[in-house]
Amino acid sequence: MTIDQSRILRPSRVRPHDCIGIVAPAGPVSDSSRLQAGVAYLERLGYRTKVAPHAEAVHGYLAGTDAERAADLMAMFLDPGVQAIICLRGGFGSTRILPLLDFELIKRHPKVFSGFSDITALQLALWHRCLLVTFHGPMLAPDFSGALDSLTESSFWGMVSGDDAAALLPLCQSASARTLFPGQATGRLLGGNLSLLSVLVGTPFIPDFTGSLLYIEEVGEEPYRVDRALTHLTMSGIFSRANGVVAGEFSNCTPKDPSRPTLSVERLLEDLAGSLRVPFSAGCLFGHVPSKLTLPTGVLAQFNADEGMLKLMEPAVF
Repeated sequence: MTIDQSRILRPSRVRPHDCIGIVAPAGPVSDSSRLQAGVAYLERLGYRTKVAPHAEAVHGYLAGTDAERAADLMAMFLDPGVQAIICLRGGFGSTRILPLLDFELIKRHPKVFSGFSDITALQLALWHRCLLVTFHGPMLAPDFSGALDSLTESSFWGMVSGDDAAALLPLCQSASARTLFPGQATGRLLGGNLSLLSVLVGTPFIPDFTGSLLYIEEVGEEPYRVDRALTHLTMSGIFSRANGVVAGEFSNCTPKDPSRPTLSVERLLEDLAGSLRVPFSAGCLFGHVPSKLTLPTGVLAQFNADEGMLKLMEPAVF
């Protein structure tokens, strides 16, 4: 897919003393002290913060009603005093608010937007509808509220501040990292959580993955459920359109009953790589892991599967 470069929206870089908005577009935070600790961390760094009105709301397994969560997110994008938005946590619920968002208004107010897991739905929709570069990166409660990993911290702030050093990402540093198919590929970084990517297929919020570098990760799903999502994306043509695949950690994706016959996630990815025959690495450092790199969704990048390196070919912020 050819994209007019002039239409891509790169948010303004995060600068010292900027105001960072905190939203909960998916699930509720289980412990308000984690919100307070995350806010304290940001303020120690010198940033100002603004917490959305319904960030601590609880509506079953949602952080407030759909209308409340959508209104909070829209308000943060439209607030001229807020320069960046960080999600409080994932969980479930991002897909429910997609029809309630005014993407035309968001286009006029592009900002740094960071999250992962369930937030994948919002990030892919924002790319598809707005061509807004967003950040598959840390969130307040799971990452900024406790003992913060140094790689997670340096990668995120380097990426959103426009540090040139952040343009080279050593994805395959973990012990589980492996090359499943060699080679190099160039494309736009698109992807996120496997389950969320799968459920967006067939909706008006799924982008075109032609020529992409597709990145995927998952947590807490049994291998047969991972298999189901991979098969769905294969049959929908998502994988065949990608120039390369970068798989993160599939954390805790093991059978609940280990006595029953199963295929491992490792085997599923190996089989997929063998059928696609495009540069493909697994066990990369992003997603549901304490130590993670921030990936800018929508940015053109070059991936070297032999070396496990990702090089950004254009800036993520301006």
